[in-house]
Amino acid sequence: MNTKHIARRSGVAIAVLAVAAAALTGCSAGSGSGSAAGDGTGDITVWGHQGQTSEVTAIQDTVKSFNASQKKVHVTLKLISGDTYTSTVTNTPTNKLPDVLEMDGPTLASYAYNGKLAPLTDSVSKSTVSNATDGSIAEGTYDGKLYGLAQYSSAMGLYGNKKLLEAAGVSIPSSPSEAWTPEQFSDALKKLAAANSSGKSLDLSESALNGEWGTYGFSPMLQSAGGNLIKGDKASGVLDSSDSVKALEDIASWKPYVDSNTDGNAFPNGRVALSLSGHWNYPTYSKAIGSDLVALPLPNFGDGEKVGAGSWTWGIGSSTKHGKAAGAFLDYLLNDANVKAITEANGAPAATKSAFSAQSVYQSGGGLALWGQQLEQSCPATAITKSCIAVYRPVTPGYPVITSKFASALSAVWGGADAKEQLTAAAKSIDQAYSDNNDYK
Repeated sequence: MNTKHIARRSGVAIAVLAVAAAALTGCSAGSGSGSAAGDGTGDITVWGHQGQTSEVTAIQDTVKSFNASQKKVHVTLKLISGDTYTSTVTNTPTNKLPDVLEMDGPTLASYAYNGKLAPLTDSVSKSTVSNATDGSIAEGTYDGKLYGLAQYSSAMGLYGNKKLLEAAGVSIPSSPSEAWTPEQFSDALKKLAAANSSGKSLDLSESALNGEWGTYGFSPMLQSAGGNLIKGDKASGVLDSSDSVKALEDIASWKPYVDSNTDGNAFPNGRVALSLSGHWNYPTYSKAIGSDLVALPLPNFGDGEKVGAGSWTWGIGSSTKHGKAAGAFLDYLLNDANVKAITEANGAPAATKSAFSAQSVYQSGGGLALWGQQLEQSCPATAITKSCIAVYRPVTPGYPVITSKFASALSAVWGGADAKEQLTAAAKSIDQAYSDNNDYK
């Protein structure tokens, strides 16, 4: 898997998020020019990110069918490269933004804080909101207001090669309650490496640890240990807590068993028996491994298994004069047919209840049923419990700084640096950013 593919599925690259962070300084909530409902008619512009070809086709078809389905609203779609999309939105003046725009979930709070988004509740229908999954609501809510709704989320965990696991005498957890402890996981890695001619047992896309993949994929392990990225407006004492430090040390201890996977084939070719990854690899892995492919939980570091979740979401620009028309398009975008089309295109779990329940791969008996179960037990990072599993990244204007500093610390510790020192430095930098911005109030 290449780094760009990971970024598209789980979040934007850190360099792009850093642009958003820089743009926050001196800004405050409510700085937009103000939206208007309009009469539900007119021409509206929609911005979306240019993802994989199948995704592009799906959104283009949705726009075409919407325009053909009625005469009141006409949509013009503009697709922007995923590599520059977030920086484009960040650097576009509020009054130049479109009526409807897509955004990567972690950036929503910074846009809302900067006054770039209008709340959705007066524009989209109540039925659309009620059909959104709990995760979609968590990801799209900032400061008590709903600013975004998603067509799809993301699912992750461990993929396992059952044949190799059984040959090495490693037990296979089949539910979150059976998840390996860190000690059991380390023992499994050792056994699997010893039983494989490659001497390796795990792929975790280590080349992408210093990007958004690092935060999306690995901060849930800190949360599983009782730590977190931030609590309230403070990272010190949380990100660098003893629980967080121990979790990061455990993660770094896996390095001797990790395949660098420079060719992207470590798991499909059997060089490793485990891959820490997400739904985006299911088509490739299922084709290569067949009936021996199993979806497994991540290790439980003490407070229950936790995994990352969330992806792109949709909102309304704060300067639109066609709020009702924009809402009508979002209602259409989020109906079963269009959510089905995009999730069939990218394999992601649907972020609407009705469409998700119809995805056989995530339901009982499906290849990713376990990960579907994880998503049904979701929570925001600010309200983590032992029973929730899928954790959505912090919805805060400070997230670009949080992810940049955490991923840099993770990468440094993976390279041999001291976990306590790195997390303490990261926490201090995050706290300074909050202080410099009046805690983003």
